[in-house]
Amino acid sequence: MIVNSENMADLAWDKMQGLLPCMVQDSSSGRLLMQGYMNAEALAQTIASGKVTFFSRSKQRLWMKGESSGNELLLDSVTADCDNDALLVQARPQGPTCHLGTESCWLPPQQPVASELIELERTIAARKADLAAGNPGKSYTAKLLNNGIRRCAQKVGEEGVEVALAAVAQNDEALLNESADLLYHLLVVLQARDLSLEDVVNVLRERKGK
Repeated sequence: MIVNSENMADLAWDKMQGLLPCMVQDSSSGRLLMQGYMNAEALAQTIASGKVTFFSRSKQRLWMKGESSGNELLLDSVTADCDNDALLVQARPQGPTCHLGTESCWLPPQQPVASELIELERTIAARKADLAAGNPGKSYTAKLLNNGIRRCAQKVGEEGVEVALAAVAQNDEALLNESADLLYHLLVVLQARDLSLEDVVNVLRERKGK
């Protein structure tokens, strides 16, 4: 169930002496970020403030993620599992989640496919922000964005043709490389128009079942 301030009492707080395990997931990439524990007060504060807050078993107090580092987790949703005794929080991380300075407390050898695309999109967005702040740097992404939407769109067209040619006349490796180039340039042109991959996915969701 989707948890809110009105149905918190329906959770199975008694199973673990008032604490429920809570997994935190990046709401954009789907990557698992960390695990913590919430009591009713921590959950209520999370919902009210929009910033993920846990109950620290070592400190024996409420602990808002990022209260010292600034790497907050901005809440999107809280859901409970089928037994109402575990929580899944979807949030937007404002920096590394792990205390070791990494994105996640788990370090798998390979991230989920969607996570790779979101990470690339965030890098492109960071280059765009640097450009807007007058710090363009020397990256290809910044140069492309600085050339304007027409040049970005032109590159998408060029890469689309390269993908089509590779599909009919070249090997799998060439097709995969050209496809990677197309995805990258598509993300750049979306950022140039202040749009995102999530906006594209929302269109696909609307089309689903039609």
